[in-house]
Amino acid sequence: MRFDRTSLADVWVIAPDPRTDERGFFARTFCRDEFERHGLIGAFAQDSIAFNARSGTVRGLHFSRPPHGETKLIRCLRGAIFDVVVDLRPHSATYLQTYSRILNDVNRESMYVGDGLAHGYQTLTNDAEVSYRIDVPFVEGSSAGVRYDDPALGIAWPLPMSVLSERDRDLPRLTGVIQA
Repeated sequence: MRFDRTSLADVWVIAPDPRTDERGFFARTFCRDEFERHGLIGAFAQDSIAFNARSGTVRGLHFSRPPHGETKLIRCLRGAIFDVVVDLRPHSATYLQTYSRILNDVNRESMYVGDGLAHGYQTLTNDAEVSYRIDVPFVEGSSAGVRYDDPALGIAWPLPMSVLSERDRDLPRLTGVIQA
């Protein structure tokens, strides 16, 4: 696996290193020891999957409030997504900065998103499936978020928004969620 730092603290892109032969290829997408050697969390408590029927669907931007913050490993299993992370940690050198990347079933990359960062994505294809590995069990009531279209963030979503949940539509602007 290849571990690439991004412009945001605690956000990494992890790419498989496929071994090919006449059958196709084989590649690891996760190894606890390699993650820990890079200073990343190597143990995850739960896996989740999201299916998105229509391109242009937006999910997020989500995070969990302290003390129930989550570190996530996100990968697009089918189709393609425009994945976005926002640093909401006031003491971080990359506070309020964003990072985005296309994850798809061709590049097979994963995005490692540390605790205190908001995460969301827009589907670029129909029938997109997204896998999440999360380091701690979800705690009801800890879920929070910020609006995907907050002008203070300036995220340039690549497609017109086609589907958005009522919950995400009602998320507050950045000024209502900044963590102290």
